[in-house]
Amino acid sequence: MNSHRIVVVEDDTHIREIVEAYLEKEGYRTVGLATAEAAIELWRNTPPDMWILDIMLPGMSGLELCKLIRKEAEVPIIIISAKDEEVDRILGLELGGDDYMTKPFSPRELVARVNRLFKRYDSIKQSKEDPTPQQRMLESGHLRLVMEERRVFWCEREIVMTIKEFKLLEVLAEHPNRAFSRDELLSLVWGSDYFGSDRAIDDLIKRLRKKIIDLPIDTVWGHGYRLRDQGKQGQR
Repeated sequence: MNSHRIVVVEDDTHIREIVEAYLEKEGYRTVGLATAEAAIELWRNTPPDMWILDIMLPGMSGLELCKLIRKEAEVPIIIISAKDEEVDRILGLELGGDDYMTKPFSPRELVARVNRLFKRYDSIKQSKEDPTPQQRMLESGHLRLVMEERRVFWCEREIVMTIKEFKLLEVLAEHPNRAFSRDELLSLVWGSDYFGSDRAIDDLIKRLRKKIIDLPIDTVWGHGYRLRDQGKQGQR
């Protein structure tokens, strides 16, 4: 039996039961809930290992619940919705969702995305727990990334980053002056099987520029982005 426990918050009983059935067939333990309020109560007592959230819930919406969870926990979140507008996808990812699926969707594809997310999060957790004799760092000018601790410093001041913000900075800092296309960055940050809009990368860049005003990320018009070499780059 898989040790991971997943909470499915979906007010459509038929969809919720199908999702649970497929996840349980894969070996996951599941809990099905119809409201965000019930999810919050469960979260406070027995937090799960993953959330699958519908956007359109009675009372508090799935997006509000996602934002609330993300403020306090780094746990995988998949958003499912009947809304297929790009703005809804971007908003869901902005508020902390790791993935976004539009109804109707294939339950098998959902299970595949669940497996992929757990592998990613388990890998991050393992890297944090494994003792290392020396911290590995990426540096370029005033920017410093402490890899094992997943911490970012600018002019020796720590800047709090989300997982995806850190991953994007890591990719750019490992290859200073290289211009990455939006599609390349989507694949490297979200995974090769992510099917969302490349606007998600633009939003991540905006957030990074807001957090670090002088961050030397250049827009390569018609292509993507690059981190200008500020010297002292590389790993140590």
